[in-house]
Amino acid sequence: MAILARRNGSRRRMLADINVVPYVDVMLVLVVILMVSAPFVNPSLVNLPSVGKSSRAPDRPLEIVIRASGSLTLREGTKEIASDMPGAIAEIEKRQKARRDNPTPVVIAADKEVKYDHVLKAMDALQRAGVQRVGLMVKPAT
Repeated sequence: MAILARRNGSRRRMLADINVVPYVDVMLVLVVILMVSAPFVNPSLVNLPSVGKSSRAPDRPLEIVIRASGSLTLREGTKEIASDMPGAIAEIEKRQKARRDNPTPVVIAADKEVKYDHVLKAMDALQRAGVQRVGLMVKPAT
């Protein structure tokens, strides 16, 4: 809204002013409405789906144990299967071919004193053998 102001007689100048009082009134009314209506709004409940038990037991992974000396052992649970890298890779490939639809997972358990190079060589050999599910075993912090 422009207001005409007189200064020095006949000269007129436009003054531009915004009246913010109506805007403040509207905003205060909206805040009051929000504060009054907020306690009446119920939080929505989410109906989560339920899942039954699995029809098959989880896969027991094969463990490749690498010791600080660099020696390697392939074992399943407590049973030792192979004690060298070529034998371990051959056994893993045999199991992978037998279970094409659900490949056996392999876990590398390395002593913390093992050189990183030994772990990388084991991972590289597993990758070349086509193993898709490889993990590293860790101990939870105490």
